Formats: sequence, structure tokens, C-alpha cells
Amino acid sequence: MAVEVKTIGSSGQISLGKQNAKRTVTVEEVEDGVWLVKAARVIPENELWLHSAPASETLGRATEWAERNPPRASDLDKLAAKLKKRR
Repeated sequence: MAVEVKTIGSSGQISLGKQNAKRTVTVEEVEDGVWLVKAARVIPENELWLHSAPASETLGRATEWAERNPPRASDLDKLAAKLKKRR
């Protein structure tokens, strides 16, 4: 791993190179003057539930089912008749 010497600018910023532009990172101050920078992916709060165990397991089963059962054309007349019988 190459070591580079960087200077923190007057605005408190440091460049990690153009190859890292637009990446999201976490910055952890491990101790005074020591920072740990890690590339990260962020999950929007309103999508966190998708990563909980119950939802994740359900989505996994649904994905497996969809892979085993490719889409096929529906007979809408047959479906309508089936729905009328349930009333």
C-alpha cells in the first residue's frame, strides 16, 4: 500500500483523488489526529425495512419463486369468471 502525504486545506478538506469523486465514505476519528476512511453505500431510511430479517426472507422466497415460474399470458375471461364465483 502506497503512502501519500496530503495537506488538509484551510476549509478542512482533503482530496482522495479524482478516481474517488462522487463516492460515499464514512469517516471515523479513531483517536485525535487519526481518521479511518471507508467506502460506503447508504440505504435510505424508508427502505431499511427491506433489509430486516422477515422482509429479506420473504423477498428471497419471492425471488426464488419468480425464477422458477416465468411470466405467462393470463386468460382474463377465465380470471373474471373465477372472481365472479367467489362472490
